Amino acid sequence: MPEGGIPKDGPSAGITMATAVVSALTRYPVRHDVAMTGEITLRGRVLPIGGLKEKVLAAHRAGIKTILLPLENEKDIPEIPAAIVKSLHFELVEHMDTVLRKALIVPDPENFLRGEAADPLARPVPPVAPGEVAVPGVVAH
Repeated sequence: MPEGGIPKDGPSAGITMATAVVSALTRYPVRHDVAMTGEITLRGRVLPIGGLKEKVLAAHRAGIKTILLPLENEKDIPEIPAAIVKSLHFELVEHMDTVLRKALIVPDPENFLRGEAADPLARPVPPVAPGEVAVPGVVAH
């Protein structure tokens, strides 16, 4: 966020930024045909945003057909012109886990982040050498 920004200068990009970080760390690419908007909490809950109509119209102009948006913004969809709504697919999300399953290109999206692999205590973490981080190919200096 730019220094000196007002409080609403970017929180609605929360799920987008979090998805980008997860994509970079896991090396799973993000689908190119999906737009998303939503604030997130530290625990991954997706919160509603303002200006939904403008964001949806911008995504539509860019040729996007699928938009991930907070479940709590469902009430705002009637503000969008009906012809635009009919041409789009809205995915209403409540948690970041769902966002990642729908936005990332993963081999098994329905089981991504579920089960033992989702629990960081379920599998041992390999030791990390001094000066390295636990991400393959990334070295801290």
